[in-house]
Amino acid sequence: MDIITSGQNPRIKHLVALQQKSGERRKTGLFVVEGQREIQRCTEARGSIQTLYVCPEIMESSARQGNTEWAADINEGEGALDLCRRKCPDAEMICVSKAVYEKIAYRGGTEGVVGTARMPQNSLDNLEDTLCRGTGKGCTPLIIVLEGVEKPGNLGAVFRTADAAGATAVIVCDPLTDLYNPNLIRASLGAVFTVPCALASSQDTIAWLKERGISILTAQLQDSSLYYDTDMTRPTALIMGTEATGLTPQWREAADAHIRIPMLGHCDSLNVSVSAAILLYEGVRQRNERKGE
Repeated sequence: MDIITSGQNPRIKHLVALQQKSGERRKTGLFVVEGQREIQRCTEARGSIQTLYVCPEIMESSARQGNTEWAADINEGEGALDLCRRKCPDAEMICVSKAVYEKIAYRGGTEGVVGTARMPQNSLDNLEDTLCRGTGKGCTPLIIVLEGVEKPGNLGAVFRTADAAGATAVIVCDPLTDLYNPNLIRASLGAVFTVPCALASSQDTIAWLKERGISILTAQLQDSSLYYDTDMTRPTALIMGTEATGLTPQWREAADAHIRIPMLGHCDSLNVSVSAAILLYEGVRQRNERKGE
């Protein structure tokens, strides 16, 4: 296999553009996945990896240190390229030099493999088959809805929490960040691939939830009850906005209940990913308690 050794190679320049520019991602319908764990989760969940850029030298060196997802396979004698072909059999394989890989690696810890994948259709309609997933046993969805969250790290952390809590789905309304921003994928540890998600307007999401009888619980300080006094055993959507501006009036008006997390110090809000974790796990607690677990 030929090795790309120049950072000026057109394919390398395109890969860097996909990493750095949301407009390039939207135009091509492609995004970048870096790291063995993230690539494996993307492959298992969606099978959409199209191209792998592999540096065998870095992959094998990282494996010897024992701190990568595929370390055991390589340390047992499987070559880096053969392993990548086995993990992503439908992907095109491109070998790159160490210098080129260091140019395309977005994050500090290098694992020797970067992939490109095709964006899925993240529509509300595509969530229909997931409404009985995760903690939503017996078709009792537990959904996180985020309105206008703009920091990729926060959104990625919410996906990670949603995966851990077995949430049914994450719906991102009126997004101010790209769902496939590399920082978001990194912060989610690949959970952006494992948790069903949709992108939609707040108006469409409110209508979608109401049509399906899913209770809308808005997290807000004003005119609200403590979250643990609110029933989350029924089909539930937990709605959160940004720390700076909170939720827009349309959500507050559409809500079946307003809930709050008690703030006992000087601060009047928590990071949105922390709030999501508290509320999601309250939903898990209530449902397990009802089942006697």
